[in-house]
Amino acid sequence: MSLTVAGTVIRILPEITGQGRNGTWRKREFVIETGDQYPKQICMVQWGDEIDTAAVREGEAVTAHIDIASREYNGKWYTDVKAWKIERGADGDEVPAPLPAKKKADLNEFDSVDDDLPF
Repeated sequence: MSLTVAGTVIRILPEITGQGRNGTWRKREFVIETGDQYPKQICMVQWGDEIDTAAVREGEAVTAHIDIASREYNGKWYTDVKAWKIERGADGDEVPAPLPAKKKADLNEFDSVDDDLPF
């Protein structure tokens, strides 16, 4: 099954890193808004090297190829929309080479978040 969502990147959230049994992991979420009659905002996640490969920027039009997956933890279900390929603009051009790295956001803002999620 191939799913795609087209829209404009309206927000890029700070990158998050952590340690797992397979080593260091990193993820970054971004939000796109569709151009439909009733626009939807969809938060998508990118993992690992895909963050650098896609290098999405706020304000740009993209088409995201996505996988949707849900998992259960402590009786609650969590759903991720994973963007595994990003195309720029309306003509669906492949993403060019990565842009220079931006300064990482201050992660101290997450210190006050109180949850027991393992991810």
